[in-house]
Amino acid sequence: MSAPSPAFAGKPSPDAGSLRVPALLVAAPASGQGKTTVTAALAWLHRRQGRKVRVFKSGPDYLDPSILAAASGAPVHSLDLWMTGAEDAAARLAQAAREADLILVEGVMGLHDGTPSSADIARHFGLPVLSVIQAGAMAQTFGALAFGLAGYGQPLVSMQVLANGVASARHAEMLRESLPAHIGWAGGLARDKDASLPERHLGLHAADELPDLPARLDRLADALAGQPIAALPAAVGIAAAPPLPPLPPLLAGRTIAVARDAACRFLYPANLDTLQGLGARLVFFSPLADEALPACDALWLPGGYPELHAASLAANGGMLASLRAAHANGLPMLAECGGMMMLFDTLVDKAGQAHSLAGLLPGTVAMQARLAALGHQWLALPEGTVRGHTFHYSSAQTPLAPYCHATVPRDGSRGEPVFRHGALTASYTHIYFPSNPQAVARLFGATAG
Repeated sequence: MSAPSPAFAGKPSPDAGSLRVPALLVAAPASGQGKTTVTAALAWLHRRQGRKVRVFKSGPDYLDPSILAAASGAPVHSLDLWMTGAEDAAARLAQAAREADLILVEGVMGLHDGTPSSADIARHFGLPVLSVIQAGAMAQTFGALAFGLAGYGQPLVSMQVLANGVASARHAEMLRESLPAHIGWAGGLARDKDASLPERHLGLHAADELPDLPARLDRLADALAGQPIAALPAAVGIAAAPPLPPLPPLLAGRTIAVARDAACRFLYPANLDTLQGLGARLVFFSPLADEALPACDALWLPGGYPELHAASLAANGGMLASLRAAHANGLPMLAECGGMMMLFDTLVDKAGQAHSLAGLLPGTVAMQARLAALGHQWLALPEGTVRGHTFHYSSAQTPLAPYCHATVPRDGSRGEPVFRHGALTASYTHIYFPSNPQAVARLFGATAG
């Protein structure tokens, strides 16, 4: 089967009309510069001032959106011109433009990294760019870096830059003076360890793991309040794309049990919306705390951090037995990345400790120090072709032959293995359900559509 066609060619049609709303895409030269910190602080600052803020995240991500959702007070959806597709992204942006006083989009990695990149999103939707540059160890090179970011590739609508990690007022002035005239100075943030957001191997800690997050956001918003970036951005035209069409009720009358706790926390809001739009009733459970699955017609084990909670998962014999019984009874099951890891015979954590888990997949999954895989993937399954991504630090050794492999859209190379064992479908690939709702419905047992 050929690869899905690129979904990021062309731009929204001007014939569709436009919706005027202040908007900004927050980017950086690389990861670790402070994009999430600044985006969350801006959302919190304007929300404190009584504005309705909607935030989006470029590219596949689960962790940054949890912080951004806490800061904005609204769900954070992904914009990815390949994975979500331009039509999906346009519809979500248009809906936000109808409701919000401000739209913020946080970029992914560096501004020009990836195909498509955050810069591609900015160009496609006509969004001005704020680049956050970690400037603690530079002076005039700050201007050179900003010049390169603004000038690389096709033109951007506009760019301004915010210096992060500024050492003093004089340092900030040197940085500001280094900028060429066509790049705006958005201000500077001093180092503040009490406001920083903690990280681990897959990224930031989630919002519900930071009880002091409101205090951190207050400190960050206060620091931005006196900077040029605190002003409401200029309004831009967002194409008045029609809402996404309603979905057929292929899962009407079916209950899907969804794992959601500290071990299984990687859930796109759009995936949950898709299941409900298909007519499913969702019930949530905790593989860590609950002793058995709830009554259900299908099961979804999303990704997360089973490696951080492997001892507790292994000790929950009731849940492991319930998973085995559900599989033996032919319950349709989808397990993604961390959810799949829970189903192997053995999980070896970062400390090298082995834990016996559900045993629905033979073999061992083990954590490793190096990143094992990262990037977009698509799956051609009998149910239909779906898009998604992969990002993990573990590797699996199993005698079970893969049912098929995902495909890397960049070059058509072979991606993650997909395992089929009875009614279980398992892979490291995280699926974006709106990419093919009908296929997803069939994965969860729908017999029509």
